Amino acid sequence: MPHVKTAVAAVGCALAIGTAPATAAPAQFDATVPYTDSALPSGSAEMPVGSGLAPVRAATRLMAMSIVPLRDFWAFDNVVMRESSWDFSAVNPLSGAYGLGQALPPQKMATHGADWPFNPVTQIRWTYDYMNKAYGSPAGAWAFWQEHHWY
Repeated sequence: MPHVKTAVAAVGCALAIGTAPATAAPAQFDATVPYTDSALPSGSAEMPVGSGLAPVRAATRLMAMSIVPLRDFWAFDNVVMRESSWDFSAVNPLSGAYGLGQALPPQKMATHGADWPFNPVTQIRWTYDYMNKAYGSPAGAWAFWQEHHWY
């Protein structure tokens, strides 16, 4: 599967040199579509299959596991899965919210780096900080999301 290796390598290169993969295009994501929790002991959501971006999304999720403390990752994962399905270029067609954490306006993420439009690491850091500031923790963000289906 050369395309899988290429996609994962592209994300790694983008992070290393601060550029977006040449094939990255903004994706449309419908947050109103329900997502079923997996049976993983941690309560984390599994990555949906069937997308050509699945390897990139899986690599992005793995990067987040090295940034977000494990005690918080389960909740962070649940919110990000429902907000963007781990697509760092996801755009909400109704609001214009962008990225992993669906920042609105998207430029808010510039506080964590000028590369926010294409660097998932910058988006992960911003989203984690946002969850802590706005909700006290990713668990607080997840609790709010469960009640309102947004955060």
